[in-house]
Amino acid sequence: MDRNNPTEYNHPFWGPYLSERQWGTVREDYSPDGNAWQYFPFEHAHFRAYQWGEDGLAGISDKLQLLCFGIALWNGRDPILKERLFGLHNYEGNHGEDVKEHYYYLDNMPDHSYMSFRYQYPHLEFPYEKLKIENAKRSRQEPEYELLDTGVFDGQRFFDVTVTYARAEDDDLLVRIDIHNRYHRAANITVLPSLWFSGLALEKNQSPAITATGTHSARAWHERTGAWYFYCRDSDVFLFTDNATNRSLLHETETCDLFAKDAFNDAVVNARNISQLRTRGAGTKLGALHLLRIKGGGTKSLYCRLSTRELDQPFPEGFTEVFTERKDAADAWYRSLLPVAVSEDQRNVFRQAIAGLLWSKQFYYFDVEKWLQRGDGVTIPSSQRLHGRNHDWQHLKNQDIICMPDKWEYPWYAAWDLAFQCIAFAPVDAAFAKQQLLLIMREWYMKPDGQLPAYEWNFSDVNPPVHAWAAMEVYSIEKKQKGSGDILFLKKIFQKLLINFTWWINRKDRNGNNIFEGGFLGLDNIGVFNRSFYGEHMRLEQADGTSWMGTYALNMMDMALEIALHDESFEDTATKFFEHFVLIAESLNEHHLWNKEDRFFYDVLSVPGQEPIPLRVQSIVGLTSLFAVSTVSRQTLNTLPDFKRRTEWFENYRKKYNKFWPNEERGDHEELLLSLVKRERLVYLLQRLLDEKEFLSPGGIRALSKYHEEHPYSVNIDGNEYSIAYDPGDSTSDIFGGNSNWRGPVWIPINFLIIKSLRKYGRFYGESLQVECPVGSGRMMNLEQVADELSRRVISLFTRDAQGERRCFGRYNDFYSVDENRDLMLFYEYFHGDTGAGLGACHQTGWTALIAELIREWNERTVAVPATQ
Repeated sequence: MDRNNPTEYNHPFWGPYLSERQWGTVREDYSPDGNAWQYFPFEHAHFRAYQWGEDGLAGISDKLQLLCFGIALWNGRDPILKERLFGLHNYEGNHGEDVKEHYYYLDNMPDHSYMSFRYQYPHLEFPYEKLKIENAKRSRQEPEYELLDTGVFDGQRFFDVTVTYARAEDDDLLVRIDIHNRYHRAANITVLPSLWFSGLALEKNQSPAITATGTHSARAWHERTGAWYFYCRDSDVFLFTDNATNRSLLHETETCDLFAKDAFNDAVVNARNISQLRTRGAGTKLGALHLLRIKGGGTKSLYCRLSTRELDQPFPEGFTEVFTERKDAADAWYRSLLPVAVSEDQRNVFRQAIAGLLWSKQFYYFDVEKWLQRGDGVTIPSSQRLHGRNHDWQHLKNQDIICMPDKWEYPWYAAWDLAFQCIAFAPVDAAFAKQQLLLIMREWYMKPDGQLPAYEWNFSDVNPPVHAWAAMEVYSIEKKQKGSGDILFLKKIFQKLLINFTWWINRKDRNGNNIFEGGFLGLDNIGVFNRSFYGEHMRLEQADGTSWMGTYALNMMDMALEIALHDESFEDTATKFFEHFVLIAESLNEHHLWNKEDRFFYDVLSVPGQEPIPLRVQSIVGLTSLFAVSTVSRQTLNTLPDFKRRTEWFENYRKKYNKFWPNEERGDHEELLLSLVKRERLVYLLQRLLDEKEFLSPGGIRALSKYHEEHPYSVNIDGNEYSIAYDPGDSTSDIFGGNSNWRGPVWIPINFLIIKSLRKYGRFYGESLQVECPVGSGRMMNLEQVADELSRRVISLFTRDAQGERRCFGRYNDFYSVDENRDLMLFYEYFHGDTGAGLGACHQTGWTALIAELIREWNERTVAVPATQ
């Protein structure tokens, strides 16, 4: 990354930029009613070409996603080749969309010089229909029916297929595919390493082609990538077809599209037309066929190579040393990131969290204007679409590599997910983290009025404004690493955040009283009803919306102060945000959001002609006020005398006229603490937060208090009854589909925010403020110790306990207790509020990768041993 231009980032040419699900996405949906799941279902994916991206198994692509590589497998029993990951769409799963595969991100490096991915493939027929039928039978109150429940893995009857990429040079990539038979008897498997040009490459009419140059080699050419030579050692034969829709299957006609996208499937599974595919010699899709029989417990390794050079000996003696060298370099790099005394188990969790984060990068292509106005060659463009989903985002033109929340369940960026992901990226690749934060602020992402795009299902939804906080976290992490901070980055993002902050003020504070709405705010079903749609004659005053804005103002003040230490022209702006924070703090504390009886913050529903209705739901909504906390050092105050003078005048003025003044305390060294809640209310909130009968669980802080397990909350509005109860596992509400739940589970990003805030409070108050943790235990802790305890609990979701089990694996610990599986990790979307079992998307290594930063920080505090260099 060019330090003089923080938006530039030189992505490696080959990387994990290939999605794991392109079917069922908004981009591929050309239906008039916007039902993406039904318009392009999984059943079409093997024979129908995509318009906006590609997907594959253990795959990679170039950084423009023109040329793609992945593997296809067949166990001799399945009805289709295993070319991509299977899962249930939103209407098939009893808790929403849900991948039904076993795969793991084992390793990755920031420059993608070494990457490893493992897929577990059954010997028996993959139970596609069984998974659909059984999940369809189950209610929302029942657990999901998972692949392990089907019995196909019983007796270790499966293959471990591990794909490892090792870069020899920038223009030379080696691939090793290890197929290990975990069963005690021999088994057959067909493997097709595959190379193909994407729909984007074909769209430009640039005549890309992959042409055989020998028995085990081919040349792939495109005018934007140039020539790349593909080599495959020991393949039986090369097959060629085109990455084109098989229209005979799509329209169910009797004619046959011989050289279509599904030709390899037809040849391998149905034993048809294989001779034509062998003799064709060219196409836009290549498959290197390997027919293997692997003895019980045995392993076979296949090797491929992608190079810009035409090589006489692509696999010379000793070529496998490249894999060893890259693995050794990765080992050394990961060792350097943690203190020496960190346990091997925690190191493994840390490494796979970072690996998954790095694997989450995806080339994302979406031009909304073009998408709305054109068809896909299958469906005639509909006038309904011009006024349908995202029609007011026609400026949005995304064609970038972006970190995704989950490349199967969420193969699209989400604004607030991305902010958390950047914090997880910062210790390992701060340049990429900064580039991502700046990218989403660019004019081809941000709406002209300043709104950020939420996610592709509805860009106009509103996510919490966490980007200023994330920018400061990324800045601070890099500053600590390097000894100096990137002020240019702060200046660039500050200017864009000003525009976004103004959008929030103008659009989400309708009455101009610094009480904010926001609606959805990324928390899905946290309320008794959909907070984005509750009646035009009503107004929902949100405790979290107001707290988020208080946090935003304080974050912007912090950023302006940091910049002002280098550029005094920002000093005035720091004062502006300080004063705005004071006004928001006044509204949160002096209006009816604070419930004196319950000593808690609630959303309040205002209905004309009625008393305001406090929605007495004890949830994370009422705890977001903890996030707005900042300390200003004496050095900063002395260096910026105008800021100090003006804030003191503002304080004197407000106190003179008996106006509200937020929590402001001065420490022993004259540092200044600013927060949304005064010390007394902070203690009240902590008493609930640290009570195991309420928010505190063995694995961290719940999103909804366990109090509502025995005391469900109901409210009648306009004759309609709305209710909410503690729901520690998968969602039983369908407000936002079934795949998300903020009614009781533990979420890593919220825990991370709480922990970071408590550390700030703790550093300021020291031993002068202690609380009982857990409530009723008799153990008194200062707030830094409380943050340590919360970190320990969250980390315990992933690490092995005394019985060798991990909370996150829940009822499937037996499978992960086997030696070959015991170090495999999954990073779920959220975790059961009582047991800690992982739920939701099982590869949410986006914001759940924050566990890596918690491990690093917790060990630096508790182990206190310097990292190796």
